[in-house]
Order: sequence, then C-alpha cells, then structure tokens
Amino acid sequence: MKQPPITLPASIELAEPAVQTLRNGVKLYTLTTDDFDVLRVTFVFAAGSSVQRVPFSASATANLLSEGTQAYTAQEVAERLDYYGSYFDINIDRDVAYVSFCMLSKFFGPTCDVIEQILLHPLFPDEEVAVYCAKRRQQLAIERTKVDTQAREAFAQALFGPSHPYGISSDERAYDRLTRDDLVAFYERHYTAENCFVVCSGRIGEAERSAIAAIAERLPSNGAPFRPAFPAPETRRETFVSHPGAVQSSIRIGRLLFPRRHPDFLGMQVVATALGGYFGARLMQNLREEHGYTYGAVAAMVNFQQAGYFAIAVQVGTEVTRAALNEIDAEIEKLRNEPMPEAELDIVKNMMAGEMMRILDGPFGIADVTIENLLCGTNNRIIGDNLRRIRETTPADVQRLARRYLAREDLITVVAGDERAYDH
Repeated sequence: MKQPPITLPASIELAEPAVQTLRNGVKLYTLTTDDFDVLRVTFVFAAGSSVQRVPFSASATANLLSEGTQAYTAQEVAERLDYYGSYFDINIDRDVAYVSFCMLSKFFGPTCDVIEQILLHPLFPDEEVAVYCAKRRQQLAIERTKVDTQAREAFAQALFGPSHPYGISSDERAYDRLTRDDLVAFYERHYTAENCFVVCSGRIGEAERSAIAAIAERLPSNGAPFRPAFPAPETRRETFVSHPGAVQSSIRIGRLLFPRRHPDFLGMQVVATALGGYFGARLMQNLREEHGYTYGAVAAMVNFQQAGYFAIAVQVGTEVTRAALNEIDAEIEKLRNEPMPEAELDIVKNMMAGEMMRILDGPFGIADVTIENLLCGTNNRIIGDNLRRIRETTPADVQRLARRYLAREDLITVVAGDERAYDH
C-alpha cells in the first residue's frame, strides 16, 4: 500500500463573526452554523491574575461564580446543568477569565436561566469560600513539592521579575487571608461591561442571540476598564532551585520576546515547532530517541497580552542534567548555524497546518480561534495569512530567526533539582 502524498491546504477562509454592540458597550460576536444541534456561549473578561490586588482573588472569583447564587445553591446549579446535559467551564490565565456554557440547542432556555444566575447574581457564600481556599492551599502546597512546578514558577520570575504581574508567585498561605469581601470586590471591579465581550457559536437563532444579549446588557458599567501597571521586566540569566533528593531535574530555557502581534511571532513558532513542537522534533529526537534522557521535550512560543516569550521545557534524570543542557545548547546552535533541510521544514509546515485544521474542526474550535484573534486585536482573516506565511517560510528564514533571537547569551536557564545535578 502506497502512502498518499501529504499536501498543505492551499488556503483557509474563516468566516468573520456577526457583531453587535450592546447598550452598555459589550460587544456580542456570533458564529452561526446549522451543522450541529449544540451551541456555546463564552463570556471573556479582562479578569486574569495580573489585575488582582489580593493574591488568588482572580482565580477564586472565577471558580466560585457557580458556587451559590441568589436563586440556586451550588448543588442546585450543578444538578440543573447536569439534568439538561449542559456544561459549564472556567479557564483563567494571567490576563483573561473565560466563562463558557455549552448546551444542546433544545435546552437553551433552562440553561440560560443558570447562565444569568452565575454571571449576574453570584453570592460567594462564606462556607464555599472557606472550603475552596483550604482545598486550593493544600493542592498548591503539594504541587510546589514537584520540581516541574518549582521550575515553572522560577522561570516566570527569571523572565519578568518576582514582583511583575506575570512573574509573581504568591505564598499558598495567602489563601488563609482570602475572604468573601475580597472576591466580591474583585467581581464588582472586573466583571463589568467595560471588561467583557461575548462569543456565541453553534446553532444560534434570533431568540438565543437576544437572550444572551439581554444578559450581557445587564453587566454593570463602572467607567474606564482597569489597566494594571506593568513595570519593566527584571530578567535573570541563571536560576537553580534546590530540591534535595530529587531523582529528576526540571529544565526551562528561553527568553522574553514579543506578543503575537509582532511580525516575527509566527516565524518563531516555526522555529519552536522545529525544536520541540511535535514528536519527531529535534529535541525529541536527541534527548529521547538518541540518548534516552527524557520521555518528552517541548518548545513553544507563549503569548500574553503585554508580552510573549520562547520556552523549552524538559524533565531529565538527575545524573544526566548537565549532559541534557549541553545537548539542548547543541541543537539550538545547529539550528542557528546550519540551514534546515527542506524535507524537515516541509514536515514542520505540515504539522503546523494540520494543527490549525484540527483546531478549526467544529464551531467551538472556530470560536476559540476567534476569541484569540479578538484578544490580539486582529480578525479571522489572519488565519489565512498565517497559513500563507507558513507555506512561504524557507530554511533561510528559520536560520535567520534562530540566529537573531536564540543566541546563547540571550537565553535564560532555570533548573530545579538536586544540587549534584547542576553546577550552579
């Protein structure tokens, strides 16, 4: 049997959402399709951890929205959603809180009642706050006994500085001081019309759109949206986190670069994919297949609203930490000094194009991409432009970007592990 040739799609045309500006200024975006009898509504709030004044208040507010409302207890919220097969999901990062509701179209009505309660009438009951804080403090304390978590937090501090909104890691004991009043204050300050837009996708008729608009229009308006101060990053070249007795070392290597709007961001995604963006990438071939140092190595470009960075992440056995660091350096230098073979670059392009097509397979994936584009200040036409740019990338482009942005003296290295693993 002969394998068919692998070809990149010639183009991707992604529809722009219909947009309506509501009376309170909230923008409602709609991506309508009749192919599936489901719909999803995502409320996007500029309410990530970078805007919080009290440690952990952003994540606690988001995660406790459904734990008791004016009309329903936490159990009743869960039971009503479960009864109708609806799904409620919270995601929060440094910049944004995503509050999503997925449902069958025929059960939109009863699910919409729950949406209204969660978004507009959360109570943040004292007992729920206490249980949540105790549980999260314990979970975080356990997570911070792992070298991977230690390296991840130390890497953020090495990139941005320990007091920067993107670099800070609060002591888990701060959960003991977090109160219901802190959550109410965060909710009232950030879950407002100025800080929100809404994206609906799936089978959405006029009735559904109007009902969501009616909820979004009731979000209060508190004047200008809050914009946190972002001090200049304070980077540190090398950091070692001591974890006596650790059998593995967690390694992070990277540097501050730029957010997704920068013209070189996509090109650096190609570079990152070549290094560690798929199973056959160079770091995987070297560290796993050739040397057996690790189960997996990852390289990626990471995008925040105010910054972006390149990062490599890998865990290796304690005894091979220094050897793994040397091999990572060697692979980066090889990419900088030798043009990538055309055949290898074709694989990288296919992997990236295939991942784009996978994400865009279905209305919810298209909605996720639309949200990301809106947050980046672009529109859905950028997807076709990105595919074209990926197709046009040459080995010389990859080498130029690697030489420009991945010089050894510009890279930050963080290792968490036993002292015998790393000569710091």
